[in-house]
Amino acid sequence: MNVKSIARKAILPSIAFALALFVGGLVIGLTDSRVLSKISSPISFIKIFASTVGNAYLALFQGAIFDPNLAEGHSFLTGFYPLSQTVVNAAPLMLCGLSVAIAFKAGLFNIGAQGQFILGAIGASYVGFHFKLPIVVHILIAIFAAIVLSALWGGFVGLLKAKTGAHEVIVTIMLNYIAANFLLWLLGTSAFLRPGRLDPLAPPIAESARLLRLFGQNYSVNVGIFISVFVAFLFWLLINRSTWGFKTRAVGANSSAAKTAGISVQKITVGTMLIAGGLSGLAGAIHVLGFQYELTADVAGSFGFDAITVALLGRGGPVGVVLASLLFAGLRVGGSTMQANVQVPVEIVLVIQALVVLFIAAPGLITRYLKIKNLESGQEMASKGWNG
Repeated sequence: MNVKSIARKAILPSIAFALALFVGGLVIGLTDSRVLSKISSPISFIKIFASTVGNAYLALFQGAIFDPNLAEGHSFLTGFYPLSQTVVNAAPLMLCGLSVAIAFKAGLFNIGAQGQFILGAIGASYVGFHFKLPIVVHILIAIFAAIVLSALWGGFVGLLKAKTGAHEVIVTIMLNYIAANFLLWLLGTSAFLRPGRLDPLAPPIAESARLLRLFGQNYSVNVGIFISVFVAFLFWLLINRSTWGFKTRAVGANSSAAKTAGISVQKITVGTMLIAGGLSGLAGAIHVLGFQYELTADVAGSFGFDAITVALLGRGGPVGVVLASLLFAGLRVGGSTMQANVQVPVEIVLVIQALVVLFIAAPGLITRYLKIKNLESGQEMASKGWNG
C-alpha cells in the first residue's frame, strides 16, 4: 500500500477524532460554571471559554505524554513518565482491538472481547501464583494457559454461530456477563482467594511469572508492548499473506459467494472466533503479568469495550489498530490528570470516545458538510481494513 492510499484511508479517522475533540471542548466549556457566569460579557466569555478548554486539553496532554512538572529537579526523560503509562495501557488494548478487527474480516462482530479478556486473565493469574517454575518457562506457560482458555471461550461462540446460526453479538454480550460473574465467584473460592483476605482478591503473581520491565521499576513499560506490536505484524501476515486470510476476507465480503467457491464458511467462522478469543486472552495475560500482578473483580476494566472503538477508528487493520490503541490509551490515562488538575470530569473522555464512534459510523455527517467524497461506513471500512 502506498503513502497516498494510506493518507486517504486516514482521512475519516483523523476528521472524526478532530470533530470529537471540538465537540468535547464545547461540552467542557459550556458545562463550567465559571464560563457560564461570564455569558453576559461576550469578550470575557470567549476568553475564559478558550482558557478553560485549553487548560483541560493541556492537562490531558500532560497526563498522557509529557509533564514538565515531573522533569523539574530530575532528568528531562522523567517528564515522559505519563507516556510510559500510556504505552502500558495501549498493549492490552491493542490486542483486544485486533481481536475485534479479525472478527470484522470474517463479517463477524465480536462484542465478547471483555469476557475473553477475563478468561485470559484468570488463566494467566492461576498459573502465575499457583506454580513455581523457571522465569521464562513460567511466563510462557501462563500466557499459553490464558490463550487456550480464552480461545475456547471465543471458539464456543463461533461454533454456535456455525452450527445453529446464533447471532454472535447476542451470544458474546451474554458471555461477557457470565465471565464477569464467574470471575467474581471464583475470587471467593479457596483456590483463588488470597489468604487472610475477605475481599475478592487473588494471590499476587510470582516474580518468575512477571514480564520484564524495560526501564526499571519506576516505569511500568514492559515487554508486553513488543509482544502486542509483534502480534499486530503476525495479524497482517495472516490476513494479507496467507490462504486462510484470503478465505476469511472472502467470507467477510460475501459468505454466499465464498460458499459457492468451495470455502467452508463454518470453519472460517469457528477459526476466526478461536483466534479472536485467543488475542483477547493474551491481552488479559499481558495486563496481569506485566502491570497489575493480581487478579481482581474489575481486572478487565473497559479494555474489551474500548477495543470496539479502537478497531473502528483503526479501520480494522493492524496499522490503524496500533495507532488507535495508543491514542485511546492516552485518553484513558490523561483523563485522570485532566480531572485532578482542572476539575474536568473524567467522563468527558468517554464523551469524546463516543463521538469518535458516532462520526465514524455515520460518515454522511462528515461528507455532507465537509464535501469529502469516498468515505466508507464503519462496518465497511473495518471489513476492508488497512493493508499496510
